[in-house]
Amino acid sequence: MANPAETTKIILVRHGECEGNVEGLFRGRSDFPLNKNGVRQAQSLAEEIANLERVDFIFTSPLKRALETAQIISQRMGNIPVTALQGFTNISLGPWEGRKKKEIMQEYPEEWSLWIKSPERLKLPNAESISDVQKRAFSTLEFLVQKHREKTLLIVSHRAVLKPLIAACIQISDPYFWRIHVDTASYSIIVHDEARGYCLTLLNQTKHLENFTSEWV
Repeated sequence: MANPAETTKIILVRHGECEGNVEGLFRGRSDFPLNKNGVRQAQSLAEEIANLERVDFIFTSPLKRALETAQIISQRMGNIPVTALQGFTNISLGPWEGRKKKEIMQEYPEEWSLWIKSPERLKLPNAESISDVQKRAFSTLEFLVQKHREKTLLIVSHRAVLKPLIAACIQISDPYFWRIHVDTASYSIIVHDEARGYCLTLLNQTKHLENFTSEWV
């Protein structure tokens, strides 16, 4: 059995709220900043994590809503350097980018049905698949875990990245996307040791938040 001191801890954070969340849009690579509530959420999250434990490194998606969340956490924890990595950027959704989900449901009924039932099988023109996202996010995480063994890493990303990433870590097979839930400004924890790999120890912690909107589609 691994000594806890020999494990690498990964804190997975979903960014705070942005207007795309409130308006029911498919965000994708659309670069929404945090809204006022999202800033408050990130501040509460930063306080929660600061009281939880030491963080050694912070990595983030380069999109504003994630980067701003990471920066707020960093400031609360003594200005830990923040590194933006493309491996953790949000899924590219091609023709769905920035569109209302209600409109997509009407205009793309077959694709919408796949999104609701088995989004792992969805392939849109000029877009990434969830499998594509999973591969790049997991390979990025694997690199970081090997580079920073026995450290605590905090990663700020997006729903459509964190869910495939968690599934890859604990080897959940398709269809997994709707079996994992992460709210805005939530955090989850995974630990890694060389003998046993990854173990999910906490999922979608939101007790630090006063209000948030859960997205189920």
